[in-house]
Amino acid sequence: MRVRWPRRVFAQVLAAQLALTTGVMTLATCLFLAPLGSELDDEAMHRALAIAQTTAADPDIAREVLTTAPSARGPVQTEAEHIRRATDALYVVVMDTRGVRWSHTNTAEIGRHVSTDPSVALSGREIRQIDDGTLGRSARAKVPLLDPGGKIVGAVSVGIAYASVRERLLDAVPALLLCAGAALAVGALAAYAVSRRLRRRTHGVAFADISALLDEREAMLHGVREGVVACDRYGRIRLANDEAGRLLGLGADATGRPLDEVLPPGRTTDVLAGRVTGTDLLTVSGSRVLVANRMPTRDGGAVVTLRDRTELEQLGRELDSTQGLLDALRAQDHEHANRLHTVLGLLELGRHEKAAEFVAEIADTHRSSAEQIAERVHDPLLSALLVGKAAVAAERGVPLRVSAATLLHDRVVDPRDLVTVLGNLIDNALDAVAGHRDAAPGGTEHDGPRAEPFVEVELRAEHTIAVLRVADTGPGVPPALRDRIFAEGWSTKHPGHPAGPPLETAAPGPVAFHRGRGLGLALVRRLAERYGGMARVTARAGGGAVFTVVLPEALTPAPAAGDDTVGDDMAGDGFAERQLMAAGEPQ
Repeated sequence: MRVRWPRRVFAQVLAAQLALTTGVMTLATCLFLAPLGSELDDEAMHRALAIAQTTAADPDIAREVLTTAPSARGPVQTEAEHIRRATDALYVVVMDTRGVRWSHTNTAEIGRHVSTDPSVALSGREIRQIDDGTLGRSARAKVPLLDPGGKIVGAVSVGIAYASVRERLLDAVPALLLCAGAALAVGALAAYAVSRRLRRRTHGVAFADISALLDEREAMLHGVREGVVACDRYGRIRLANDEAGRLLGLGADATGRPLDEVLPPGRTTDVLAGRVTGTDLLTVSGSRVLVANRMPTRDGGAVVTLRDRTELEQLGRELDSTQGLLDALRAQDHEHANRLHTVLGLLELGRHEKAAEFVAEIADTHRSSAEQIAERVHDPLLSALLVGKAAVAAERGVPLRVSAATLLHDRVVDPRDLVTVLGNLIDNALDAVAGHRDAAPGGTEHDGPRAEPFVEVELRAEHTIAVLRVADTGPGVPPALRDRIFAEGWSTKHPGHPAGPPLETAAPGPVAFHRGRGLGLALVRRLAERYGGMARVTARAGGGAVFTVVLPEALTPAPAAGDDTVGDDMAGDGFAERQLMAAGEPQ
């Protein structure tokens, strides 16, 4: 029957560990037994040598070899037998210089020549060996026998039965095998415990499945259009796919490094690190709007998925702008209808000259407003934005003013960035002013009459620096919130309440927001920082807030000397530089 190799990882590891443990124990046992026999032989020969030396050291034996004849009852045989019994030796043989025995275990051998060569011992040297003799195989030793004068008068040969050495070796095998078996059992239990743990960690998959899963994971991670970042329990990046690297700007060396080291401080880092919790969390990374979801793993780490919502956010803002324009057109349609009814009434009353004057006045007013904006803001996208926002502001009953200091020539590098910044600031200002006005109806607030609500816009150029200021008569921003208001996700506008509560009563931390909430000012600051500039908010004299954005290198250099626009651009009073220097000061 063919034995099949197991497919599961834990089973393969268990089989390999059992085989390895068995092999190691078998090898260890063999390595122990191999030298054991030699050690026992050496010990037996050393013991025989000690007995022979002790016997040869007895001066009576040397004297009796010289003065007596070999006999079964002679003094040499008696003394040798006494030593043999006392030491449990196989034999103790005393011989003369001719090799004739004077003692032997078998008395019949006394007087006969020894069966092995005694020349080495008779020459004055000691010898140890395993050899065969008349009593069989033994571990033996031979030493010279000296008289008191140091002359060799014979030799002493002592033998230890080799059967006793073999018995000691065999007696040691069961105990050795028992120890080896116990060690094997411990190793098998340890291997089983490891395989059980491995089974839980690998969920019982096979090696082929692991390879396929890894290939599928790599294909999936690098094929999906969502960013995926995996972190361990210590906040180090374990894995980041290509899309995550693109969305977060991660380098090739980001793997293995902490999140706080590879990402700048901010909401994005806090979301990925789990310091901000929730589902579908909006955050801004560079110029991109991301939706993040964080899922903890059992080992204490987490997997974060990132969806790029930049295009959807842009479409949403365009939809908001379109909706604002529709509202403005609807308001203008209503206003035009009222004016047409007025003209019709004047005509029916026969007051034709008055009707003509009324129509001319209306046309001049609208034309002068648009022309005033176009004269001060030469970029078509920005001037169109201001005209449209003015209509929306009029619809909401909040005048939108263009500051007399406004002058911006058509030298904008990327008008879309300025449209994003200015549009967000104006929208926030309109919401703040309208909400502040609606919060205290009746025209009074606290201890005095309310000032006329308005929003004022100022656009200036200083060399290649664009300065955008939006002032409003809303509730203002408390000093404690002036930096936090630019954080992603921080908003005082709740769903169903577009203007939100006054900032004085706003919660100190981020609140839940719907689409577009908590991202406008964050995008403004990110755009400013991308240009190397800054965005800040200060208090307006008389109440309200002033948002200032400085964008270095947002304008192309001024034309050559002689152009009449050069003086206008170079006439700045250093406002942009002062704002950039003040950006790091406490507010």
